[in-house]
Formats: sequence, C-alpha cells, structure tokens
Amino acid sequence: MEPSAAEDDATVPEQDHRPAERPPTGHRRTEPRRRQERAILRRERLLEAAVELLEEGGFTAVTHRAVARRAGVPLAATSYYFTCRAALLAEAFTLLVERELAAIRAHLEAVPADPPDALAEALVQILNHDRQRRLGLWELYLQAGRDPDLQRIARAWTDGCDEIVSWVLHRSGHHARPSQVRFVTTVLSGLWVEGIVEDRLDARRRIREVLTHTLAALRAP
Repeated sequence: MEPSAAEDDATVPEQDHRPAERPPTGHRRTEPRRRQERAILRRERLLEAAVELLEEGGFTAVTHRAVARRAGVPLAATSYYFTCRAALLAEAFTLLVERELAAIRAHLEAVPADPPDALAEALVQILNHDRQRRLGLWELYLQAGRDPDLQRIARAWTDGCDEIVSWVLHRSGHHARPSQVRFVTTVLSGLWVEGIVEDRLDARRRIREVLTHTLAALRAP
C-alpha cells in the first residue's frame, strides 16, 4: 500500500533553503597582510640601522649584531632578512647611492644657469657637505674593488654621476662630449676623495680653484 500524503509529510523533513552561514573571514584575510607589513617595516629598520652604522663607523661597524642592536630587534631577525653580511652591505650601499644621487640632483636643480661661477660654487658645496656620511659611502666604493656585488653598485653610482654632470653642464651652456663629461666627473671624484680623507682647512678654496679651471677648459675653443 502506498503511504498517504500525511505519512509523507511526517517522514520527510522539511528542507531549509536559506544559505548556510559562513564563518567571518575578515580577520583571516587581514592578519597575513598585517604580518607582511610588519615584516617590511622591520626590514626597513634594519637597513636604516646599517646605513647609520656605515655613516658613523664605516665598513667594519656594520655587523649583524650591531645592526640588530641599533634597530632594536632580535639578532635572529637580521639573519632572517639578510642571509649574510655581504647582502646587508650591498643593500645599504644601494640605498646610500640612491640617496646621494637624488641629493646631488636636487641641489643642482636649484642653481641658476648663470653666472658660470654659480655652478662651481654649487659643486664646492656638494663636495664639502656631510663629510661623515660620504666617508662611509666612499669606503664602500673602495671595498667594491674586492667584492663583485658591491662593484655593480659602484658602477651604477659612477654612471649616475655622469648623467647628472652631463645634464647640469648642458643646462649651463657647456655642450660637453661624453669624454668631457667623464673628465669633469673624474676631477670631481678625485677632489671628493681627497677632501674627505685629508680634511684640510683650505679644502673649499682648493676645490673652487680646480673646478673653476676645469669648467673654463670646457668653454675654451
């Protein structure tokens, strides 16, 4: 005998067609993002600490332990983000070079194209500014002769200086050829290193005299 409709209703449970509730996922989605942001900030703190130590104490001052102490993080964090000291130094050097090139360009952008002496004076100011920081920068540059990773960054610094010198010379009316740009950049580099290392009292005067003659040579027929 077939069951009656009433029996069917009694035996078959009524189906609930409402969508099932899902557990909240907002927290699970934001937590990985927060961890990633914290990791980025911690890495930046470590890199800034390395740059500060490099500026203050030079190449030998940058160790994993010193960087961790300066950044206020556990020592293990330094090894986690920078597997070796060479990697840490390379990134610190890269950051220093980027900042140096940006600072030089910003300083020269504010210099009027005329008179010619304005450019020489601006270059004198650049070469005599912030000796301590640039001592660390040049120390890494020399170390690049023994380290291929640093050498790549050193070349980028030289190329960046060439680009800036070429730009400022053309803006000042010196239509310099690439060899002349290299000549000026090389003179600047030599004066820069000499001034940082020797720290003479009459450094500004000596640098100004050399740069004045150098720029005058470009104007000569």
